Amino acid sequence: MRLPEIHNAKELEALVCEIGFLPFFAHEIKGFSLEDCCPSSLWFSETEDGPWEWKGPVARGRKCLYGKFFRGRAGYVSLEWFPDFANFRRDGYDFDARFEDELASFKDKGVYDVLAAKGSLLSKELKRLCNYKKGGNTGFDGVITRLQMQTYVTIADFEYERSKTGQTYGWGVARYSTPEELFGYERITSAYQREPAESKARILAHLAKLWPEADGTRLARFLK
Repeated sequence: MRLPEIHNAKELEALVCEIGFLPFFAHEIKGFSLEDCCPSSLWFSETEDGPWEWKGPVARGRKCLYGKFFRGRAGYVSLEWFPDFANFRRDGYDFDARFEDELASFKDKGVYDVLAAKGSLLSKELKRLCNYKKGGNTGFDGVITRLQMQTYVTIADFEYERSKTGQTYGWGVARYSTPEELFGYERITSAYQREPAESKARILAHLAKLWPEADGTRLARFLK
């Protein structure tokens, strides 16, 4: 499949909804990323919004989910495909059950429990409440990446600092939430009726239709 050239957030959202999965950065499956289909002039343009600025609007649109979903790197998953994606990645476990079976660490549980209780938090708020500061806990980036890879956490938005004149500046600060908070437990867990292996097979079959030139090993590694 040859992806269309993307020029704005609406086109990006439409593409993710069409194909289901879209990594942010280029990887071993050639042509299958936002980096591959967005003009280089938009990545760091001083006059136009580009991929960095589109993340917030697409996440707020609630048709797609954004997070570190692909081998610890960022990307998008459509709401249509996310239940199967979550069922496969969670291996049939809600977070509490994963922790009870000793498959999640106390650090992971601490971050997840605070976020689930609050609904959503900016990364700096989440770090403060979970004592990730000098002399406190360490390894926040590893924890929050792992929770996203397991689909228990997603990024709901990006928020920017504002100048005295109301202009935004700097890099957006991630606002984290749980998929269940954003879309409801029933919607997110609607694929739990299937075995995780079946959800994985459904996703792989879908991707194989889109990228027939990619062998099964590369597709499976992409989903790992």
